[in-house]
Amino acid sequence: MLALKRFLLLGLSFVSINVFSQNKSTAVAPNPNKAYKAPAFTDQNRRKKVEMFFPIVEMIYREYAQKNHFPGYAFGIMLDGELVYSGSGGYIDINKKIPASTTSMFRIASMSKSFTAMAILQLRDEGKLKLDDPVYLYIPEMKGQKLTADAPEITIRNLLTHSAGFPEDNPWGDRQLADTDADLISLIKKGISFSNDPGLVYEYSNLGFAMLGHIIKKVTGVAYSEYIAKNIWKPLGMQQAEWEYTKVPANQLAHGYRWINDNWREEALLHDGIYGAMGGMITSIESFSKYVALHQSAWPPRNDWDAGPLKRSSIREMHQPSRFASLNANYKYPGGRACPTTAAYGYGLRWSKDCEARETVGHSGGLPGFGSNWAILPEYGLGVIFFANNTYASAGTANIIVMDTLIRMAQLKPRQIVPSDILKQRKNELVKLLPDFTNAKTSGIFAENFFLDYFVETMQKDANSIFDRAGRIKNIREINPENQLRGSFVMEGEKANVLISFTLTPENPGLIQEYKIRLIE
Repeated sequence: MLALKRFLLLGLSFVSINVFSQNKSTAVAPNPNKAYKAPAFTDQNRRKKVEMFFPIVEMIYREYAQKNHFPGYAFGIMLDGELVYSGSGGYIDINKKIPASTTSMFRIASMSKSFTAMAILQLRDEGKLKLDDPVYLYIPEMKGQKLTADAPEITIRNLLTHSAGFPEDNPWGDRQLADTDADLISLIKKGISFSNDPGLVYEYSNLGFAMLGHIIKKVTGVAYSEYIAKNIWKPLGMQQAEWEYTKVPANQLAHGYRWINDNWREEALLHDGIYGAMGGMITSIESFSKYVALHQSAWPPRNDWDAGPLKRSSIREMHQPSRFASLNANYKYPGGRACPTTAAYGYGLRWSKDCEARETVGHSGGLPGFGSNWAILPEYGLGVIFFANNTYASAGTANIIVMDTLIRMAQLKPRQIVPSDILKQRKNELVKLLPDFTNAKTSGIFAENFFLDYFVETMQKDANSIFDRAGRIKNIREINPENQLRGSFVMEGEKANVLISFTLTPENPGLIQEYKIRLIE
């Protein structure tokens, strides 16, 4: 025990200094926002690691397209906000034998929904609407339309999260793409058929997103398509993006096909209309990658300049799951690996979290003639995009295979939390008190609750017993932060290691309110 005390009095020479710290002083920063350090990647040469497996990525997409009879396809791999690899295969026009490319423009179907949701959040952030506004404020014909007498009014938030009580309408909705605003209002005037009351369950509704498109027009005075082109596409430099297929250059327009009776049959392209807000966008891999980069740029939360066109915090809000989550306890990755997964819907985007704590955000798209998918793993900085011109092409499966392959083969790691200065400071101060807690009550590092919940005599007894069993302390590892105000660290002993964890209060500066110690092998 004397050896331990001598070690501690030497000034913690084994405590390493975190490389991210700019201020080695133990003084607490007066402004916690300025002291904040964003989570960061610790694995080196991330891009080179991923690039090694690009030939495998290309093979996965090519073989998947061939197996599933895709006439043409294009894909993109995003890493840390950059399109680092892209490719294509097959034809966008079978008759004219026009090959697919990364500048070919595919109709991306329901992947359009997040653009409509983003436009709504832009208007919310500008104070022009509220997410909990009743829809009837913008579509008066919705006033009083209910399934039951005690149902609440439908809100914009209900439309964004598919919880308005409308029935799932994929087959029907996909054929309404060219309907006008007048057609939509006429349908509403005849009365909506509800499957549920608002706010109770999730049920996918294209009608709801068509209403959001109409709300954008009512608030801004211009069609949703014009608003999104001006306020999202243009700031991002998405030059290869259209709503109306007749405006797309013929050598870039992907024609849609259906595989039937061992042959491809061309599907008719529909003109742009109010239902385009749910699925009418036409774009290329090169342009859509800029939109994916915007979503990737929202992570992690940080203090640097926010470039827009939507605030990073609002983009992260789009990514958050609603309360209508579902658990797939029997989910298996395409390779057969069992991994229970939970999923939910955000604002125009799907969210999932698997058994390995990987969170994924993105959306699929499917229409007669087309199938598409994009997804990002925010904490890994990885993203994938896949377009195909075959009816309801299951593009998401290929993307899952690619993401899982890259993470596992390139051994990508998620961002790591950088410990805050106050967390490191409290750790150093706590170590100096161990194991006897001499003068702990006058040290000034514990919160007012601490000695009401923890008793010095008991802590002394427990700590001395644990340190005796651990033997001489050889090293003290860096703190492992759980967040800005909670963490743990290991003290390595000759016989065993000691794990210490603690939590700070919301005061400024934070004080230790909770403490735990145990022996680990």
